[in-house]
Amino acid sequence: MAHDIWTYTETAAPAARLDLTGYKVEATDGFAGTVDTHEPTAGRAHVVVDTTPWIPGRRVIVPAGVVTAADPGTERLHIGCTKQQLEQAPQFEPGPDRDLDDEQPHRMGLVDYYLAFFR
Repeated sequence: MAHDIWTYTETAAPAARLDLTGYKVEATDGFAGTVDTHEPTAGRAHVVVDTTPWIPGRRVIVPAGVVTAADPGTERLHIGCTKQQLEQAPQFEPGPDRDLDDEQPHRMGLVDYYLAFFR
């Protein structure tokens, strides 16, 4: 079965019911930024991570399938990739006429990049 990167895994499913905005993002190798925005809609769920102060001025989309856990007690979101993998991810660059991640070439670039984590 193919991995759906736009849907939370069973262990991270509670994240869909939380407002993750402002949560600290923990990559597998440490602090990676904060959640700027959260889109919980099934089939397109993701967070936009602001990597400041680690990489100033950079924001990246992290699909829900990359999230491994959300801890509301500490307001931490754990993701299954390293900081270097986030650094190499396609940058989030919303335009005035597109909704978050829906521009087809951008969305497909994200799918190609993040699906490699599950191969």
